[in-house]
Amino acid sequence: MEMEAPGFWDNPEYSNKLMKQHKDIKNIIETYQKLESTYDDVEVMIQMGYEEEDTGMLEEIQNDFAMFKEEFEVMRINTLLSGEYDNCNAILKLNAGAGGTESCDWTSMLYRMYTRWAEKKGFGIEVLDYLDGEEAGIKSVTFQINGENAYGYLKSEKGVHRLVRISPFNAQGKRQTSFVSMDVMPDIEKDLDVEIDSDDLRIDTYRSSGAGGQHINKTSSAIRITHLPTGTVVQCQNERSQHSNKDKAMQMLKAKLYLLKQEENEAKLSGIRGEVKEIGWGNQIRSYVMQPYTMVKDHRTNTESGNVDAVMDGSIDLFINAYLKWKSIECKEQS
Repeated sequence: MEMEAPGFWDNPEYSNKLMKQHKDIKNIIETYQKLESTYDDVEVMIQMGYEEEDTGMLEEIQNDFAMFKEEFEVMRINTLLSGEYDNCNAILKLNAGAGGTESCDWTSMLYRMYTRWAEKKGFGIEVLDYLDGEEAGIKSVTFQINGENAYGYLKSEKGVHRLVRISPFNAQGKRQTSFVSMDVMPDIEKDLDVEIDSDDLRIDTYRSSGAGGQHINKTSSAIRITHLPTGTVVQCQNERSQHSNKDKAMQMLKAKLYLLKQEENEAKLSGIRGEVKEIGWGNQIRSYVMQPYTMVKDHRTNTESGNVDAVMDGSIDLFINAYLKWKSIECKEQS
């Protein structure tokens, strides 16, 4: 008897992908149907209120309509997450810039902000590399946020973040400005078609340290890979072995080089010269002012919030959503 060739459904990679797509589409349809039903209910209640001249229904109508608008906005934002890797997990790297100890403290504050945001979303967090500041805070940290559309949301956070406050590290109690850069890349699991010459790489090993280190101060299992032609550096210390750390670092490097190539192509098409920005004055995407007034402002979308405490506690959807809308409009204008 002749054996049948393996079918499409025998491939777990494809079948799992199709099952996920089916589930996602089903969720979209159910959400739409729920929104449609809520909208119809609000219309009926408004009509009943007019006919019966019942002002007591006003509060219930307002509450239901507010809920409808909130859920509608979430669905609308999700339609903007159509990029090739928007549905991927996100790898984020925070680097302290100008400002010394103050910037290291600012790095730790931003790290907390993003982890709080992820926790509220129900996303997982995994520290890949961590370097303490000399006196306080964090010098640099690379971490992965795992969740649906994590990269699609967090790609808006790439850039320089500026803090203005009265520094607890300044004996004179003067206001101080400090900067931290954020780099964001998708965690692309598939093998990207990126050619890397081994002669272009410098691979260093070092001892794991700080949060996330599996073998703190015991073995040189952490890996740092430098791509010499571009100056791109990736690091990983969280995996169980030097080999695993190297594999993860290479995966990150390929994703980074792939994104750089895409940015170069987009810059050529639009006639814009890409440039590496310094982590300092004039290059910030967002400012967080704590004294003499409180204000967080995104300089790309002009979106503002006076509730700095809420923002630092992870309430950054206001800025993420505004960026996605702004980017969508910008892409339409360029096309």
